[in-house]
Amino acid sequence: MSMATDGGATAAAPDPALERPAFLELFFDLVYVFALVTLATILANDLTWTGVAKVLVLLLAFAMVWALSVWTADTIDLTSPSGQGHLTSVAAASLLLAAVAAEAYGDRALLFAITFVFIPLSTTAYYAVVVSKGRPLRRSTIRIQTWKCVTGVGWIAGALVGGSGQLSIWALAIIVEYVGAVCGWPLPRIGRSRPGDWRLVHARVAERYRQFVIIALGVSIFVTGTTFSRSDYTLERAWALLVVFSTVVLMWRIYIYRAGELLTDAIVRSTDPALLTQSAAITHLIMVAGIAGAAVTSDLVVNRPLGETPPSWAAVILGSPALYLIGRGLLDFTVFGRISRSRLAGVVLLGCLAPATPVLPPILVALLAMIVLALIAVANLASTRRHTRTPAPPMLG
Repeated sequence: MSMATDGGATAAAPDPALERPAFLELFFDLVYVFALVTLATILANDLTWTGVAKVLVLLLAFAMVWALSVWTADTIDLTSPSGQGHLTSVAAASLLLAAVAAEAYGDRALLFAITFVFIPLSTTAYYAVVVSKGRPLRRSTIRIQTWKCVTGVGWIAGALVGGSGQLSIWALAIIVEYVGAVCGWPLPRIGRSRPGDWRLVHARVAERYRQFVIIALGVSIFVTGTTFSRSDYTLERAWALLVVFSTVVLMWRIYIYRAGELLTDAIVRSTDPALLTQSAAITHLIMVAGIAGAAVTSDLVVNRPLGETPPSWAAVILGSPALYLIGRGLLDFTVFGRISRSRLAGVVLLGCLAPATPVLPPILVALLAMIVLALIAVANLASTRRHTRTPAPPMLG
């Protein structure tokens, strides 16, 4: 794989055989299926504003580990035993994070925090011993690890404080994590990392983003099927199963048609491919959050399709596809340099449905949300047949 460099040094041309994700990376993703299932279950059992905040912090933490693993894969030879061993160790640590996530704000807070802090430390150690081979560490590695040490204090301190203060401290720590990433982890004297320093292989990274969306969709299907299998088989629950599954199918359709398909071409055509690649990570994180919300919807609606729809349920049932459409609209801008009007119309329609939810059963609210997505999918199909879609990413840099 090409080695990420600092200071604008020219990277070697990537081997075409390595422009697609390695099988080990797909294996790595299986851990995040479990992680997202766990987070969806936690939120379904604690559907409050505090519960949402707790799960959001955990989701952002898992997403940070996943994204950094994707971005650094070009600097690691995953065909070598050491490279495979390192990524496997990160997968093992991520599995431990997912396994203790349900008690991350309880008895296992310190274990979660220590594991989260350990992952970047192990990566730095790997670079120092294997990749650098005695040479000074790359500046990008120094930047990230320095910021991670600062935020690591927050993670461990929050776990030790516990109680109501833990969430606030962890929320601040994850905000600092993402501010550092967006700003390039700036440090005195050595400055900040720039997108071009990563030397990302465009086809591989774009495919990894698509796989992240597929992971989230798979989690929604898993939660839907598991919830239905654990419930009494009734006609109402069967209809709920159909509605929530159709919603997941429509999310997949709206994603892939056609910005999802053309993301790789858009990155190649961009004036700053590396920056576009990193900004695409944010849009995919927003979409994944919306899809994870759809998994929570599946748990709620399949379990109790009839009866009143509490405001918190309505917020999830309508808010999840709205959040997904916001992320999907940003992906449109990334690929085509504009936001599709159908995404904006969909968000508005979902918002207009909110006042009626108190008098509607959960299955009907979910059905109306599904219809909105179906209308968008049909509009996309009709628009694409009239106009050929070619990537036209915005001017960057």
